[in-house]
Amino acid sequence: MQTVDVLVVGAGLAGLRTARLLAERDLRVLVVDRRKSLSVGMRTTGIFVRRTLDDFDLPEHLLGPGIRDVLLYPPSRRSPVRLTSERDEFRVADMGGVYEHTRRAAESAGAQVLMGRRYAGVSVGPRSRGGVAARFVGGEPVLAHFVDAEPVEARFVVGADGARSRVARDLGLDVNRRFLIGAEVVHPIVAGADAPAFHCVLDPRIAPGYLGWVVDDGHEAHVGVAGYAGAMRGGVRRALDAFVADAPGYPAPAAGPVERRGGPIPVGGVLRRLACPGGLLVGDAAGAVSPLTAGGLDPCLRMAELAAAVAATYLRTGDQRVLGRYDGGALRSRFRGRLLSRRVFGGLRSPGAVEAAFGVLRGRAGRAAAARVLFGDGSFPDVRARLADPELRKGLIQG
Repeated sequence: MQTVDVLVVGAGLAGLRTARLLAERDLRVLVVDRRKSLSVGMRTTGIFVRRTLDDFDLPEHLLGPGIRDVLLYPPSRRSPVRLTSERDEFRVADMGGVYEHTRRAAESAGAQVLMGRRYAGVSVGPRSRGGVAARFVGGEPVLAHFVDAEPVEARFVVGADGARSRVARDLGLDVNRRFLIGAEVVHPIVAGADAPAFHCVLDPRIAPGYLGWVVDDGHEAHVGVAGYAGAMRGGVRRALDAFVADAPGYPAPAAGPVERRGGPIPVGGVLRRLACPGGLLVGDAAGAVSPLTAGGLDPCLRMAELAAAVAATYLRTGDQRVLGRYDGGALRSRFRGRLLSRRVFGGLRSPGAVEAAFGVLRGRAGRAAAARVLFGDGSFPDVRARLADPELRKGLIQG
């Protein structure tokens, strides 16, 4: 039976980033994922915002051209509001390539990544080895079980297994309860002379509580919708097909394969109870998705930094008080406005009400507010102050 310091369940961006940072602290790290390949089963459009591109080492060759223009359409699709930034605000990534790049970085740091291993649950407690109970600094060992595979014994488990995390339930941590359901099609396009733009349609008939979008990376178009499942007539697949038929800004498709993506998007904000002596949560499993914009790539990378710092320090010292540094309740206090905006946005279920709201959006104050949301410099959640904690810094340096 394999024994490791940290078992990471889920080889998405959050899981692989956390694994890399832990392996760089000389911890034995194993990453498992039920998928056979990182290029299948993707659930993200792959839109990176400027602040992520500024702060993290994403490979240039995997990123599409910079996007400065956002067009917001009312249900009528007439007279969209165009917002233009002086800087490149978004870039669409080849996410299959980004995952492989992140995997190679984790493996170069010393982490082991195993695909095609389906997680089936954990049990926590001492195990006997020749009459001696195996106890580790940082708490009791965790025995992780898999379908058709030998169990793994770990000192700590990181749940990076998505919005409906099984690891969260097994460890008794909080779980996501508010979701949008999204779906999109991705296919090659005929390259055009126009610079790509981000087209967003606010129409509760196709995307109740959220929006439909069209964006391209210079090679492929991403066309999708998301909304509250209970208010989406006929389901997300039907809503997507209806949107694709007349989506604005849709580039001419080229011959080639069509990929479908989709899944739940947690929009209740960062969960309160994220860590326990047996493990912690990152990425969608932790609710690290902006409640308002539903963007998850930036927060998952930032929370991975804090998660790795906390886990490494805890495993080095065995001091459970360190886990309090990874407190979702404290992180939630910084985005009450986003949660309120989510409730307001989700309450706009009438096309007429959305059309009326666009009257405000077209004014100076409305445009400024929209630009602040779409082009702002702030990150969600802001973990910088917690990363500067002297105790965490000391633990990382000595680890």
